[in-house]
Amino acid sequence: MSASTNRAQDFAALFNAFPVNALIANLQTTVQSIDVDGATLPLTLNDGGADKTCYICCPSTAYIDYAIDESRHFVSQPMLRRLIEALINACGPVVQAAGLDRQVQVNNWLLSTNPMPAISDAADLRDRLLATYPDRAIIIRSLNDIADPATINQFHQSGFRMLPARMVYIAASLDDRSLSNNMKHDRRLLRNTPLQIVSNDAFSDADYVIAERLYAQLYLEKYTPLNPQYTATYIREMHKRGLFTLMGLRDETGKLVGVTGLFENAGTLTQPIVGYDTDRPQSEGLYRMVMGLAQNHAIENGLFFHMSAGAASFKRLRRAKPAVEYTAVYVDHLPRKQRLALRVMEQVLTRIGVPLLKRFSL
Repeated sequence: MSASTNRAQDFAALFNAFPVNALIANLQTTVQSIDVDGATLPLTLNDGGADKTCYICCPSTAYIDYAIDESRHFVSQPMLRRLIEALINACGPVVQAAGLDRQVQVNNWLLSTNPMPAISDAADLRDRLLATYPDRAIIIRSLNDIADPATINQFHQSGFRMLPARMVYIAASLDDRSLSNNMKHDRRLLRNTPLQIVSNDAFSDADYVIAERLYAQLYLEKYTPLNPQYTATYIREMHKRGLFTLMGLRDETGKLVGVTGLFENAGTLTQPIVGYDTDRPQSEGLYRMVMGLAQNHAIENGLFFHMSAGAASFKRLRRAKPAVEYTAVYVDHLPRKQRLALRVMEQVLTRIGVPLLKRFSL
């Protein structure tokens, strides 16, 4: 494991050591780093244009393509789904006009969820970015009212607009005394399973390859290929550099059948890698157990457990509270067309998008 204390520089070095798409197959970006409030954070640059990339660096993919795909999973009534898809597609020209795909993004660990350290001077950060990247939108993802109220206020006061992105679920202040019945059941499964629990240091090169496959079975095949397509190389390098904590489950032959990759930042635990053999019987509870491994890690280390989006009822039953997640965007330095388009986006997402997020737990 990497002993470096500068995790963001290690992260940037990783994306300079390998082609980006050798690490995340459906992504194109440039990774650098920036110092903010005494901490070093990763920074990504994207030029936009006709070629879209993964939603973690491409708002047009997030707000159009991914939103349509989500509606297929969560809206069962065909007529309502067609209506929602038509509404999303009608917003396409506005999203394109906002020009957010040409961006500089701060604190982008290239994960679906990037916990943000507290920011004491958003105006200084804004001005430094404007001086270096005067023709790009400034973006910060993964902000929510549970973990980031002071930081959101800082960005508001510095002229950033808050675009609602999705509904996420956060379990704060968990401890052994506050376990729900479902959480206790998850622990019993882990205690009684015939599968072997794999610790962080017990992963081999062969395991990284299987971890890629297990993640793909769940997030790319069951859900959508628009999710980040993390490769075995990426999982291996993030683990060996100390950026991921890996845990998993082996069957009687020693084969990995469940895996989770945990990421910690700003006192918050996220679970960007979750995968299991979806061909095995659901009664084994593989998903419950890999989620339980993360839940136990959060409790043992006194961390907020950010459970990301989706599976709303599952997460509510594990003490997670819903929160609208926002993307902070600054475009006041860009042409009037982009500024107006962003205001329209903000109004549509706030007045129509948020009620839909809450209705369908998207």
